[in-house]
Amino acid sequence: MTKDIGLAHVRAIAPYVGGRPISEVAREFGLDETKIVKLASNENPLGMPESAKKAMALAIADLGRYPDSNGFELKNALAKKFAVPFEWITLGNGSNDILELTARAVAKEGDEVIFSKHAFAVYPLATQAVGAKAIEVPAKEYGHDLDAMLAAVTSATRLIFVANPNNPTGTYLNRALLKTMLDKLRGRNIIVLLDYAYREYARATDLPGPMEFYRDYPNLIVTGTFSKIYGLAGLRIGYIVAHPDVLKKVGKYGDTISPSQTALAAAKASLGDEEFMKMTREKNAIARKVLTD
Repeated sequence: MTKDIGLAHVRAIAPYVGGRPISEVAREFGLDETKIVKLASNENPLGMPESAKKAMALAIADLGRYPDSNGFELKNALAKKFAVPFEWITLGNGSNDILELTARAVAKEGDEVIFSKHAFAVYPLATQAVGAKAIEVPAKEYGHDLDAMLAAVTSATRLIFVANPNNPTGTYLNRALLKTMLDKLRGRNIIVLLDYAYREYARATDLPGPMEFYRDYPNLIVTGTFSKIYGLAGLRIGYIVAHPDVLKKVGKYGDTISPSQTALAAAKASLGDEEFMKMTREKNAIARKVLTD
């Protein structure tokens, strides 16, 4: 009988189960693919913008060469859009990749990672993958209870995940609540990861701007993704904005060459496609009302 190989805490991980592809469901149940509506993965039903498709078509000509591992053009576009320094940005293969890289960079066995109940399913998986202890704090009205999360902080805490807006419940934290939390953690050896995957969809006026706090709190990481409103879920590309000292730690765990040439081109094009983003927000608002009614 073969002995178990690998680390025990890694063997114990229950794999993340995402929404199943339409083609798989159609095969299993003998259904017509065109009659299936997939709601399991929060994908943009409009797909990717035409601007991204054109950029990918041009990028195909260079697929015989490795992509720019520094992602210069996309980083430069992100820096201009969000008015942040170029060197404060790094890229990853979707925000899942970024969450896992951050956990690997800042936490280890014996450390603690805090997140809210009813938050993104990858937070506990990323925690378990590094052997750290997951501290799931009870939710408050299906959202983050920041007072309870702060009360859960100990000398072993190394990372706190905060999704804003939250996935999957749709709750959010206003700027005053977030600022109070960050102020109370200032100077502590604790990274706060602010997951902004759904921020572009939010309509609340008191939600912090995408980069409102990044410069004032050296222990803050802000993450974003091109998988949601930008419609590039299949390309797997996301980004981090954080203090360069933090990025050095996270970057050491990233791939040598990442992301792909086509992903970089499509992301840059979609980032500047304000018309597509406006249309997506408008259609989503209409569908939200239909669903809630």
